[in-house]
Amino acid sequence: MPQVTAYTDGSALGNPGPGGYGVVLLAPPRHRKELSAGFRRTTNNRMELMAVCVALEALRTPCEVTVYSDSRYVVDAVEKGWVFGWEKKGFSGKKNPDLWMRFLAVYRRHRVRLVWVKGHAGNPENERCDALAVAAAGGRELAEDEGYDVD
Repeated sequence: MPQVTAYTDGSALGNPGPGGYGVVLLAPPRHRKELSAGFRRTTNNRMELMAVCVALEALRTPCEVTVYSDSRYVVDAVEKGWVFGWEKKGFSGKKNPDLWMRFLAVYRRHRVRLVWVKGHAGNPENERCDALAVAAAGGRELAEDEGYDVD
């Protein structure tokens, strides 16, 4: 099973506000892919979760993936098993059910480990993801975040 390292980050300029995600995928020996997109109105948590979804969806075959994220929201929900309980309850009362369902669908195709990293702490790949996310959020042609629901 191929091994991949993914770095992800999401950002919202205002919360809610314009937002974006950034992804860096690394596969031995020298494969690198960067992905990003911006949205007109969204939240930071949505962009953090969307970044992980996009990273996993970009992998064409099942892989062993280590995802590094500075989002406690995403990492804790998965690593502490909360999202699986939310799923059993139909995500009742939870935010971002569309993205959590999207995440679980692609998560189950791979062998995934999520690792929390401190944001803005000098990790070059995390910093690159942040730069990609912020640039995407500030772009001229921002997409509609179809799943964003104003509370």
